[in-house]
Amino acid sequence: MKTRPRPKHLNLIKVRWPITAIASILHRISGAFIFLLTPFLLYIFTSSLKDNSGYALAGQWLDSLFVKLCFLILIWSGVHHLLAGIRYLFLDFDIGVDKKGANLTAMLVTVFGLVLSLLTMKWLLA
Repeated sequence: MKTRPRPKHLNLIKVRWPITAIASILHRISGAFIFLLTPFLLYIFTSSLKDNSGYALAGQWLDSLFVKLCFLILIWSGVHHLLAGIRYLFLDFDIGVDKKGANLTAMLVTVFGLVLSLLTMKWLLA
């Protein structure tokens, strides 16, 4: 039996990831974004409650493009993390564990997470 030589290094960009792996990695990334952006969100919220000048400062912050991008990331993180968490709860109960079901639910979580976050952001900006 002839075997191929093992690669000396693994190029993660050229690897074709299955959708289940992408959904799992995005679940971890979304959890990290929630963890990292929550103090920033709490700072804006508490400064808006202090006094009128804090409220005006929070309004100025919320009008900036950077903060809107942070909110878009936070909204996507929350939606994706929620949907992927529900998916993992179903997997814990052996629902959708087969390859076809796992691929389908991973695709649904990834697509619906993106679509729902964009619709929510559009609603917030309107």
